[in-house]
Amino acid sequence: MNTSTSRAVLGLGVAAIGRPAYINLGHDVDLADGREVRDLRQRTRELVQAAWDAGVRYFDAARSYGRGEEFLGSWLSEHPERRAAATIGSKWGYTYVGDWRIDAEQHEVKDHSLATFTRQWPQTLAALGSAPQVYLVHSLTPDSPVLGDTALLDGLNRLAEDGVRIGFSTSGPQQGEVIRAALALGSATPFSAVQATWNLLEDSAGPALARAHEAGWFVVVKEAVANGRLTTRGQNEALHNLATDRGTTPDALALASALDQPWADVVLSGAATLPQLAQNLAAAHLPGLDETEVADLVRPPQEYWAERANLPWT
Repeated sequence: MNTSTSRAVLGLGVAAIGRPAYINLGHDVDLADGREVRDLRQRTRELVQAAWDAGVRYFDAARSYGRGEEFLGSWLSEHPERRAAATIGSKWGYTYVGDWRIDAEQHEVKDHSLATFTRQWPQTLAALGSAPQVYLVHSLTPDSPVLGDTALLDGLNRLAEDGVRIGFSTSGPQQGEVIRAALALGSATPFSAVQATWNLLEDSAGPALARAHEAGWFVVVKEAVANGRLTTRGQNEALHNLATDRGTTPDALALASALDQPWADVVLSGAATLPQLAQNLAAAHLPGLDETEVADLVRPPQEYWAERANLPWT
């Protein structure tokens, strides 16, 4: 558990509410009352407003989250006085191609080229209405050309010089390797932020995230409830029992454990309903699991990511 005086704070991501389909367990149930554009715009507005009212100030989107940036930008335009108090993060590198269909053969396409960056940055500005404070390469993996693309790194450095914090998100069993490779760029790096998956099942990125934190990077945790596998919808009996013993819910306990990590700055909630958001927010007032309890839950990274890859879009 984090025993430092500064604990991470909760943020809200719109991955599950910016488009009609996603891989979270029970997503079809969450959106059963409507998945049209107007439905999800209203749902985003309600969730962002509720999070704001509860003290959340970090909001996360991406070009591939359907119309998530647009929905968030619409809420910001209705409350311009709050823009200065909010921190907005977004991501480029994936393009949403799902055509607002649940049964689309492909929902998003990855391309980390300079051309995609050049195209998507203006789109992000237009959708949000202003520049995000944090702009990330979406899902940097060992096979991505980003770290060796001098022209792209120069473009990212120019954006960083304009005051935007540049970083990347990570996915897959080699998250730590990617973070260490980016840190090794040294003074030439445009990066000073990272968003990575860390949760009670998959904690392998922890040491690399600690190094990033020591280097002064801004560290955001995503998928802290493992796309629903660490909620009441999951089949993790051990976590359910631990949560019951503490009089809380599995998702709140999972998020509290992420908040306790000394290297974390923000831990994202991916709530799709107001009751889920309320349960997630309870994590801010809970202690997480101790090291022994966490060790009992951890899975091998390859196993974790193989299971995630097989989660259906619903």
